[in-house]
Amino acid sequence: MKRTIAGALAALLLVLPAGALGSAEQAVPALAEGALALDAGGVLLMEQETGTVLYEQDADQPLEPASVTKVMTLLLVARALDSGRITLGDTVTVSAYAASMGGSQVYLEAGEQMTVDDLLKAVAVASGNDAAVALAEYLAGSESAFVEQMNQCAQELGMANTHFVNCTGLPADGHVTSARDVALMSRALMDYDLIRGYTTIWMDTLRDGAFQLANTNKFLRAYTGATGLKTGFTDTAHYCISATAERDGMELIAVVLGAPTSESRLASVTTLLDYGFANYTVVTVKPGQALPPIPVLLGESAQVQPQFERECRLLVEKSKQNLITTEITVAQDVEAPVEQGQKLGEMAVKVDGVTRDTVPILAAQPVERLTVPALFGRFLRQLFLAG
Repeated sequence: MKRTIAGALAALLLVLPAGALGSAEQAVPALAEGALALDAGGVLLMEQETGTVLYEQDADQPLEPASVTKVMTLLLVARALDSGRITLGDTVTVSAYAASMGGSQVYLEAGEQMTVDDLLKAVAVASGNDAAVALAEYLAGSESAFVEQMNQCAQELGMANTHFVNCTGLPADGHVTSARDVALMSRALMDYDLIRGYTTIWMDTLRDGAFQLANTNKFLRAYTGATGLKTGFTDTAHYCISATAERDGMELIAVVLGAPTSESRLASVTTLLDYGFANYTVVTVKPGQALPPIPVLLGESAQVQPQFERECRLLVEKSKQNLITTEITVAQDVEAPVEQGQKLGEMAVKVDGVTRDTVPILAAQPVERLTVPALFGRFLRQLFLAG
């Protein structure tokens, strides 16, 4: 037998900082493609925590990404650091090949030694092609081997329109991605808090203060809440950006590829982010009441405490924050043995009557079944007390 507890939630909704919940994209209304009329080859707006796409325009069009390519380069370095394969203090010896890179650079010389920490700054802040290749060679032995890892990672992330030829974004035949794919790898990169310490640097130095770094991403100073991420430009790719920003506990990723001018790139990414922050928010849904213990039949313990498997975080339209309700269904009783983590019910979370999430309710601890002697002893005690 089951009982159902339903309650509306309004004042109990709490917005928390975007964290690590759920990778499944949530179904929320978004503007139709082209509604914002952005001047670019491809654009996409994604909410970081849930991966929900809020707006797109030619988002699957294969395009050159220029230095936005380095988002993947940084992602592989972040993974290597996280796994302990390398450390920030490791010393990298620069090869002649890495030192030969043109375009944006920090003028590394063959044989020069620099730490992974400084090379990361060179890539994230100055978009150094030479630093990117030096890191690639350090991780994989050669740039070509590193590029294989980039393409493998792209497949793992579901980047269906991507093929990397180098780790820098310098023009090369067949080196393409799409706005959707850039958002996917940007989301994966921003899961590493370490990276934010580099993508938010405005000015810094290398070589014990002898070399000045200034961030190529002017968006950082132009948009309130900006946290990164990477700009790019070549004559063939035009102006590109993967921009991240956070306000009121919600972080957004805005990708613009193939904008005709630097000004239109900034205008497009600003329009995307303004639209997202104006219309959406991420909330933590709290049930209207605590879960009471559930009686256990024939158990060593007379009851078991239910608990939610996880918290519920929802991306919702701001206009519907007060239309969130929960409906909890739990077992009225359960027979022993009860396993820890055994499902005892669920909480359906609805927005304007439409179910948006279902959170399992589980047993917080195990309850063993009474043995025959213990059951007989309990019967005798109850009989004695009754007498």
